Amino acid sequence: MNRRQFFTSAAAGMALARPRSYAAPFADQKPRRVGLIGTGWYGKSDLLRLIQVAPVEVVSLCDVDKNMLAQAADIVASRQASRKKPRLFHDFRDMLAEKDLDIVEVATPDHWHALPMIAAVQAGIDVYVQKPISVDVIEGQAMLAAARKYNRVVQVGTQRRSTPHLVEAMNKFIRPGKLGKIATVDICCYYHMRATGNPPDTDPPSYLDYEMWTGPAPMRPYNAFDHPRGWRAFMEYGNGIVGDMCIHMFDMTRWMLDLGWPTRISSTGGIFVDKKSKANISDTQTATFDYPDLRITWQHRSWGAPADPKYPWSAIFYGDKATLKADVYGYDFIPEDGAPVHRDVTYELEQYPEDKTEKDLEKHCAPAIRHHMMDFLAAIDKRSKPVADIEQGYISTASCILANLSMKLGRSLTWDAAGQRVVGDEEANRLLRRPYRAPWVHPEAASV
Repeated sequence: MNRRQFFTSAAAGMALARPRSYAAPFADQKPRRVGLIGTGWYGKSDLLRLIQVAPVEVVSLCDVDKNMLAQAADIVASRQASRKKPRLFHDFRDMLAEKDLDIVEVATPDHWHALPMIAAVQAGIDVYVQKPISVDVIEGQAMLAAARKYNRVVQVGTQRRSTPHLVEAMNKFIRPGKLGKIATVDICCYYHMRATGNPPDTDPPSYLDYEMWTGPAPMRPYNAFDHPRGWRAFMEYGNGIVGDMCIHMFDMTRWMLDLGWPTRISSTGGIFVDKKSKANISDTQTATFDYPDLRITWQHRSWGAPADPKYPWSAIFYGDKATLKADVYGYDFIPEDGAPVHRDVTYELEQYPEDKTEKDLEKHCAPAIRHHMMDFLAAIDKRSKPVADIEQGYISTASCILANLSMKLGRSLTWDAAGQRVVGDEEANRLLRRPYRAPWVHPEAASV
């Protein structure tokens, strides 16, 4: 199944079902005031899951696409308890200036994650930011520094850490040592998700402020690939399939095995097959993340057949006593001796009937998002670190960025976690910071 394909639905739009009862841990709380920056696909998916699990009032929406913004306002009004339409903003700075929000979700294209997240925590707001947290390493350092300086809770949208069947697999098999010594983990994505074709550049549509949409990224001629969702085809706005898909499986592996920074990162690849497409991200890439006595190996191909048709986007943990295959749809525990164990994802469609007809919802991911939101809310109440704290998001994001830099430079990179630099490679260290397009100013950890 291609993650980037829309889910088909019998309904033409969002179901106007009555909101379900709030989850018990938060039912008696005063509604938290929420704002969303970036009202596209996953922004709405995350926000509507938050509405399902806690008493919130979505008071503000922000987007540079007028049509997308208006559609999101209608959907939110149909789903939140008050039935009120949120206020609409074109510029996230105007939304934050109202100073009336408890939570902000940042769900923009990747090149727009850093500045809104930092501005939100500076305004005293707790933040849910989509992955990867940044498009360069220095952005990520600044985001982590800002979260800590202003004592804000920041949850990153690496929701594999909250996926019920993956939590079960970790607690039932990995943490008790039932795999034995794990020395190799293979992570992969074989979805045919890279944009193909070469549509002509055009003027941007009248409802999209393309200048603001581009923001700090390099200005390119507008193309139909760009918006909505097609921006992932271009390195100007993200970090390719490694930044989009590897981060999930790499972060999940680090969480399950309680790993920090890799010490050495290597990557090779490029555009080997689809040379005609306007897309400039790799269609073939391998990356290795080395730890003492452990190697994590990533492979993606946006062409050809997957290595294992049952696990086309997955992590496979190899131990000397057993193997664990895990992905968003389930897991298989395969011991050397004894009976194998299989588990499928639980969809929760009866508990949350609006999931059945919600347009574009990845139904198998909905339970994970709900649990991720509940973990975020619990951390806010306790003023503690959530399961996908911004530091964990920074490590996973930066490691994937370093993999891309290794491929670009044609050499392995040794990472100094204490100094936050590549060892003995000043050319690589200069690439930790992308140039920003004026008038936008690149954030720095020392000045947030």
